[in-house]
Amino acid sequence: MPADRDALRSALKRTASTLKADGVPFALAGGYALWAHGAPESENDVDFVVAEEDTERAVDVLAEAGFEVVRPPEDWLFKVGCEGAQVDVLHRVVGEPVDPELLKRSEEMDLLGIRLPVLPATDLLSSKLRSMTEHYCDFGRLLPHVRAVREQLDWDRLRSEVEGNDFAVAFLFLTDRLGISPS
Repeated sequence: MPADRDALRSALKRTASTLKADGVPFALAGGYALWAHGAPESENDVDFVVAEEDTERAVDVLAEAGFEVVRPPEDWLFKVGCEGAQVDVLHRVVGEPVDPELLKRSEEMDLLGIRLPVLPATDLLSSKLRSMTEHYCDFGRLLPHVRAVREQLDWDRLRSEVEGNDFAVAFLFLTDRLGISPS
């Protein structure tokens, strides 16, 4: 069931403002980051990334600001509740620790009246493709996003990063066949 977009947008702004005000290095990730790059708007949740070394600091900052912090069994993120919406704060992406280098590649963008760092489209798509498995491999949901950001992608880097995932390779084959990726 899609979440309320107004609640998601408010949660995005409030979380970013809180992390930014306290100086915690972060970046917008996931579907809303793709939206910032021109893809369709997310309907599920808001995702941010913080360096693994800054996880506890981010937890403390958000808890002190009144966010409801939840630590799920998955050890690569924590969740915060904000105004009826859920925000995921990841410190590992596809099993790899988020490091300051990934955050440095972020692009400052204006979104919903706030200036914030947003992960580049290539990093976003690389992680989405590398997370595909036989349990989750929905090409149809990802195609509109890739089509929307195709000019922003470093296709060679993307192909190199996902070559070990057959589902991702098959998806890129499909983008070739559909004329989405450069030939």
